[in-house]
Amino acid sequence: MCEKRVSALRCVILLITVTLCRCVQGDEFEEVFRWKSLDFNNSDAGEDTDRLFFPDVPDDAPEMAALNESFAPYHNLPMGVTHHKGRVFITVPRRRTGIPSTLNVILLDQIPAGETSPKLIAYPNAITNELKAPYLPDPKKLISVYRTRVDRCDRMWFVDTGFLEYPGHRKQVQRPALWIIDLLQDRKVRQFEIPDTIVAEGHGMASVTIDSTSDDCDGAYAYIPDLAFYRLYVYGFRENRMWKFQHEFLSFDPRMTGFGVAGVRFRWNDGIFSIALGPHRQSPEEGRTVYFHAMASTSEYTTSSRVLQNETLANVGGYDHLFTHLGERGIKTQCTIHQYDPQTGVLFYAEVNRNSIGCWNSKRPFNPENHGIVHLDNTNFIYPSDMTLDSDGDLWVMTNGLPRWLYASLSADDYNFRVWRQTPAKAIAGTICAPDA
Repeated sequence: MCEKRVSALRCVILLITVTLCRCVQGDEFEEVFRWKSLDFNNSDAGEDTDRLFFPDVPDDAPEMAALNESFAPYHNLPMGVTHHKGRVFITVPRRRTGIPSTLNVILLDQIPAGETSPKLIAYPNAITNELKAPYLPDPKKLISVYRTRVDRCDRMWFVDTGFLEYPGHRKQVQRPALWIIDLLQDRKVRQFEIPDTIVAEGHGMASVTIDSTSDDCDGAYAYIPDLAFYRLYVYGFRENRMWKFQHEFLSFDPRMTGFGVAGVRFRWNDGIFSIALGPHRQSPEEGRTVYFHAMASTSEYTTSSRVLQNETLANVGGYDHLFTHLGERGIKTQCTIHQYDPQTGVLFYAEVNRNSIGCWNSKRPFNPENHGIVHLDNTNFIYPSDMTLDSDGDLWVMTNGLPRWLYASLSADDYNFRVWRQTPAKAIAGTICAPDA
């Protein structure tokens, strides 16, 4: 009898081991950069480059004193990462004082051999990123940027929240604005000021997803989730207008507000956080599947791009039934950004509670059993804050230890911030998300 029990126990242990190995067996993400703290090299953003981007920049800006905006290394925490044709764009939202530039770039062909902690360069230049008290509104300036995205027409899109999140000194400096920059010429294509009829404050707009095709650049749409006000905003490039959707699925799940990251426990009620564009549906009239979720949730929801692009529907209402609950991802799967890879048909998740990248093959039923893990690291992969897919088909991830920075402290002796890269097909190889699994 004892031998049978021991044998059964061994079978259970073996089954669990095999299952775990099947979930986490792909090629791990490659570490590209790592920093103990960020440093900047903005001295080369001189007058000529300023005027190339903004010809009407004034010669002198007023010098006024208030909060100390001198460079404070510890206050600079990178949040977003986007790679495009040899350049890596890094964002540093202004949640503390002393941040030289909220939007930055790394030129890959100018990094010395063996350098893994390159300095950041203000983009498009230093003066556009410059911030001075008493923080007067200036539409030529960038206040705070969380994440950037590049469309199929080589244009970078991002929201400047216009909001300073300084503890005790929170301030909406200027209206939030959607910026669009042509990366082939490094020139601004458009800047759309988001009206107060859409939203009062910009601090909840921490990401943007672009729906575009290379043969119709003017037909692009930007989908902007608002994690603070629980809304979804849509901007039509051709229309040059913005409209909004409101739905209970855009809010957080009160059961899933508990987080535990790197020994730090906290509660967040962040609503809709990420929007991912899935495959085209059966007919062109149906558009593409749009996946979305709140951060404080383990549920995934869907709608259609045709629904989101319908300005009349957004204004009139009656669209509640067009937002659907897809299913549950499983325990501890709260995540920031997710990204759909059209080559593999896999949806990747930046899972903050597990310090991992999760995955789901869209050809399979959406349930916890069909979700896997392609990368897990409780030492170096702390809090994946952003994930993007570049034009080469590679996934890029930023990890930054945000909860420790907010509620505990980061060690100056440790590498706290990292940028990672991997090809989706290699990442899912041998996992439950692989085509032949």
